[in-house]
Amino acid sequence: MGNLLKVLACAELEHGPIVFLDFEHAQPTEAETAVWNQVSAVLEEAHGILAELQSYNGAGQEIREAIQNPGDLQLQEKAWNAVCPLVAKLKRFYEFSLRLENALRSLLEALTSPPYAPMQHLEREQALAKQFAEILHFTLSFDELKMTNPAIQNDFSYYRRTISRNRLNNQQLEAENEVNNEMANRMSLFYAEATPMLKTLSNATTKFVSENKTLPIEDTTDCLSTMACVCRVMLETPEYRCRFTNTDTMLFCMRVMVGVIILYDHVHPVGAFAKTSKIDMKGCIKVLKDQPSNSVEGLLNALRYTTRHLNDDSTSKQIRALLQ
Repeated sequence: MGNLLKVLACAELEHGPIVFLDFEHAQPTEAETAVWNQVSAVLEEAHGILAELQSYNGAGQEIREAIQNPGDLQLQEKAWNAVCPLVAKLKRFYEFSLRLENALRSLLEALTSPPYAPMQHLEREQALAKQFAEILHFTLSFDELKMTNPAIQNDFSYYRRTISRNRLNNQQLEAENEVNNEMANRMSLFYAEATPMLKTLSNATTKFVSENKTLPIEDTTDCLSTMACVCRVMLETPEYRCRFTNTDTMLFCMRVMVGVIILYDHVHPVGAFAKTSKIDMKGCIKVLKDQPSNSVEGLLNALRYTTRHLNDDSTSKQIRALLQ
């Protein structure tokens, strides 16, 4: 994650109190330990998931040869044997998204529960705020890799076609026990999304708000808008930015900022782009565009295509122009 500064300042509102988040050194207090341990068990898998996705090459050649030679049983078997372990890997990615969803829910419960206000939670529960940021960092990282790897969809489509064809022929495939038709349907919906992990978190956050009817929606949205502000301030303030030792810190903050904006936009009734939003969207977009990172375009695309309210009438023409 890089050399993240110990002190990051941000106002909850224009004239609100100051929050200090220590994303690098925060350690769980006794009150945080139970949730922190639960989420840590999930986050420990995240690096391995990203490494597997980054090295995912697909079975494109084997599939092409099998399609071009439908009567060659040896090539059909070769393609099938190449695809099955890849689909098993895709299943692990999908199942990890479910664990990530549960981890996010635990963090939201901890960071929004009474009697403390969201600002107090972020001040008191630094380690959980850091874990929330790490989940968003992973999510944007995963989705960027997925969007640039068409082999994932190609492999899975070939697998499903083969399963269907053999089912019609009354042939049983051993791999169907690994990824049966019901699981394949759920995975298909997951991978059909341009940003599947972000979609999972957005749905989870929306569900969290709808199921906790006694919890004011502002408790959740204020938590998200505050974290967006923290990251923006860190990125745009020279006295913070000049101390970064590598680009990992910059990219981490950009991904977290974009992630919480998208979650906010999915949960808040009028979204992140309205004038009444507690997120400075112009400032956030500007700070993204000011960065030289190659990943910025992917983050801008996430704002363009995975938010709900960008095209609402309440969104100013200036903000739309900034994202064109």
